[in-house]
Amino acid sequence: MRYETVIGMEVHVELQTASKMFCGCAADHFQVEANLHICPVCTAQPGALPVINGRAMELTAMTGLALHCQIRPHNVFARKNYIYPDLPKGYQVSQYELPLCEDGWVEITSADGPKKIGIERVHLEEDTGKLQHTGRASLVDYNRAGVPLMEIVTDASIRSADEAFDYLNKIRQVVRYLGASSGDMEKGAMRCEANISIRPEGSDEFGTKVEVKNLNSFRAVRNAIAYEVERQQQVIEEGGQVRQVTMGWDEQMGVTREQRSKETSEDYRYFPEPDLLDVHLEVEWINRVGRELPELPADKAARFSEIYGLNQKDIAVLIEDAAVAAYFEEAAQHSGADPKLVANWVTGEIFRRLNDEDVLIADAKVSPAALVELLALVKDGAINQTAAREVFIEVWEKGGSPAAIVESKGLKQISDTSELDEAVAKVIEDNPDAAGKIKAGNLKTVQFLMGQVMKETRGKANPQLVQELIKKQLRV
Repeated sequence: MRYETVIGMEVHVELQTASKMFCGCAADHFQVEANLHICPVCTAQPGALPVINGRAMELTAMTGLALHCQIRPHNVFARKNYIYPDLPKGYQVSQYELPLCEDGWVEITSADGPKKIGIERVHLEEDTGKLQHTGRASLVDYNRAGVPLMEIVTDASIRSADEAFDYLNKIRQVVRYLGASSGDMEKGAMRCEANISIRPEGSDEFGTKVEVKNLNSFRAVRNAIAYEVERQQQVIEEGGQVRQVTMGWDEQMGVTREQRSKETSEDYRYFPEPDLLDVHLEVEWINRVGRELPELPADKAARFSEIYGLNQKDIAVLIEDAAVAAYFEEAAQHSGADPKLVANWVTGEIFRRLNDEDVLIADAKVSPAALVELLALVKDGAINQTAAREVFIEVWEKGGSPAAIVESKGLKQISDTSELDEAVAKVIEDNPDAAGKIKAGNLKTVQFLMGQVMKETRGKANPQLVQELIKKQLRV
């Protein structure tokens, strides 16, 4: 029997705010000394009262609008009664029946082309602390407790691990463009759970869903879904029944493991948070948030295609990071710049350096202006590609003007025919076997002689002219 996979995703995104969700403590917690950023509110001391973080509301509303959601003018924070060992209240303040954002979508690329994944809701809540297990004891760090956490919940329209992977990439890209979150899964700034079920192909009834947690990387998401789908198929084919449980992903063993029975909304006993008033958003507030949205990835992709004539592959790479897209555009808008050539160098030489050295493009010493200056030297025939890469490395490591480096290092390309004639003649004389093969019709050997000429001229010869001179002197 053939089965169809049905997946819904819950993505938790830590918001980049200065303070926590309901108090004035610093929201920064990564590699911070344990329990340094805490106060009576986020440690649930008697009599401490919460205050809603306005910036967290704005960032969540911006995300909702970017995901084509409706912003609910009236929304309510509720108590989610669940025993979190690392949340001192013993419950979590979240949004349930009346969330901030509803009914949106995000477009992904599926095996059948573009596909819209429905967004049921985007709501706000507070993050938990962290447990550190040591021997027979567990230590708790409350620095993360109370950090603003945005939850994005899809419908059940995802059909494969690849679609889930692409969906997560789109969500991370959006929150980074908005400046809402770093989206760094390795730092816990973005976490997700997948609700996975299978059903016979053609069936309209959903199967029993299993929630898989501990998905802290894109690789884990893809592998965990693939494994869980196979596990559920095996259970059914062996005559068993899939149970509604919560599973954890064991990255080391590459398997899902049962953690507990799956809770329902009734188990959480939601009720309005008595220490917080209902939130009423004015139309002007919603409109202002909408006006502050930056250009989003899909709009930028369409514009790059129309203005710069780039192919979709190059565009997808360039717009993945807003800072990279801005770098490319600044270079491409210089007078005389060739956008395609700029894109090739950004996605080639610059990306190679960024990845090798694990640095951000903002830290690159090769400015957009310097890159355009370098490419102009190549286009004008002042230097060849070999020299261009040498100059690029020099600018990358030390900064400076490409033109000045060419001059100081004597890298200007030799395009004088009389000067190159002598070098070509010498190389032909020194390599009679290669010259003989070329005369016999083996033109591939021309490349070998070209390489020898480049050595003779310390890489400064004009390659095209060298090739012409070799053929001319050998009369082929």
